[in-house]
Parts: sequence; C-alpha cells; structure tokens
Amino acid sequence: MKVVITGGGGFIGAKLAKALLARGGLTRLVLADQAFPNLPADARLQTLAGDVSDPGFAAQAIAPDTDSVFHLAAVVSGAAEADFDLGMRVNLGGMRAVLDAARNCAKPPRLVFASSVAAFGGELPKVLNDSTTPAPQTSYGAQKVISEFLVSDFSRKGYVDGRSLRLPTIVVRPGKANAAASSFASAVVREPLNGAAYECPVSAEMGVWLLSPRRVVDAFIHAHDLPPFAWGWNRVLNLPGITVTVAEMIAAMGRIAGPQAVKRVTWKVDPRIDAIVKGWPVRFDTPRALAMGFKADSGIDAVIRDYVADENVRVA
Repeated sequence: MKVVITGGGGFIGAKLAKALLARGGLTRLVLADQAFPNLPADARLQTLAGDVSDPGFAAQAIAPDTDSVFHLAAVVSGAAEADFDLGMRVNLGGMRAVLDAARNCAKPPRLVFASSVAAFGGELPKVLNDSTTPAPQTSYGAQKVISEFLVSDFSRKGYVDGRSLRLPTIVVRPGKANAAASSFASAVVREPLNGAAYECPVSAEMGVWLLSPRRVVDAFIHAHDLPPFAWGWNRVLNLPGITVTVAEMIAAMGRIAGPQAVKRVTWKVDPRIDAIVKGWPVRFDTPRALAMGFKADSGIDAVIRDYVADENVRVA
C-alpha cells in the first residue's frame, strides 16, 4: 500500500508517519511538505519538498499508484486570518489540488482530511452535537468547511473515498509557538514545564475543546481503516475531546511539576487572539464518533503526563 501525507513534515504529520511505519503494511510512504524534521531511516519513506497548492507538485506527490492520502497541510488559523490570500491559496487551493491529483489515481484513494472545530462559530448552543450547523467566523474556519464539502462531493462522485475529521485543539505540542490562535493552549503548559516564563494571551477562564497528539494520530488511522459503509453519506465527523479551562490546565501542570511551574505563568490578554478563540466551541456531544470507535483522552492530567513521556521532557 502506498500512502501520502501532505504536511508530513509537521508535528502531527511526522507522528502519523512514524505510527504508520511501525504498524507495517506499507510499501511506500510519501511525505509532502516544505521542510522535514528528523525522521526514522526507512527504505519505504520518501520526502518531497514543495507547495501542495501547486497542482504540479500535488500531482507529483499523489501519483496514480497512490492508495491513501492524509491531507494535513494547512496555513494555521492565526496566519490564515492575518493573510487572507495565503490562507485561500494553501487551505482552499491546496485542497482542490490534492483532490484533483487523487481523482487521477488508478483507483479512488482513501482520503482523510484534517478539518477543525473552527468550522463552528457565531451564536452557539452550550453543547454542540452532530446536528449543529457550521457557521465559521474566521477565514480559516470557512476554508475548512468549504474543503469538507469538496471532500464529500468528490466522494459522492466516486473520485475518492473521503473522510473529514473536525479536530479539537491539539495539546500539548512541543517546540516553538506557531501562528495558530490556539498556540497558547500548548505554550501555557510547555513553557513553564521547560522552566521558562509564559505570558498567557487569554484569560484563565477561557475554555478549550482539546485532544492529545496520541489520540489524534489514533483517530487519523482509525478513520482511514473504517470501511466506507461505516461513514454512509455523511463524510464529516466531530472528534471527541475533553473540555478544559486554561486555569485547569495550569492546575494540572502544577500537580505534575509543582507550584514553581505555576508561578511562571503571567497574564496579558491579546484582543486579537482572545476574539478568535472566544468564537470557538468549548463543549461537544459526539455520540456518532464514539459509536464509530473514536476515543477522547481520560483527562488533562493524562494529556500532560503523556506529553512529558513522549517528548522526553525534563521537568524544570
């Protein structure tokens, strides 16, 4: 089986690549991105550097012998809001380039798309469910919703076997903060654990619907492996997660790393980030995802402990 991961050089893409290689069954794994981290030495692994919104590059990455595609490449939320044209080119143009390349495969490939709960916004109910209508209030969210429709329509036409997963905020991400509006949700844990001071741009009461890197990689693989009849006509799914406030995240960090870590957090609300994040949903009821076998994390303490173990963090 030949698999392609767009955005394969990113944090989640690289973790997904390692998980796919470890479980076997692959003849070739192609990672398409603009840069790549340290990856395992494996004869099945190929990297291609380029821009997925370029139809020529997309066609090179997703060659006719491709069996499956994980489309993770994207301009993140804050950057897509700050640069409308960039977000449209990569998030929407990239989706179309990927689908067109997939349409030219020898047989319809299975395609898993990383969408987002940024699909929702405006006047939301206290708890969203599978029947809540998407109403994005950011360019990023709009680009994700349009892409969901494209995946569903290409699936209806039989060009691909698509599945779109609306991801919660993924916590905890290692490394430096990026331009995502949700970047604070990882930084408020990561930086104090590393012994660094962190100025949080949202209030302590801000709630986040989140999922750990372990669970999101599991979700991508599970979504891929489910047979088409498990999805039916509805190719879009809200993933399960847990609701945690920033204050609860910091308290959990304190239980794991001690009170000195908590003292490293200070507050300075950034109105731009605050406005974006306030428009995102905080609580979901996800019976369809749970019935299909997707799983949430057991709690925020487990999420942080898994991060410490997976990233070999030496708690400062």
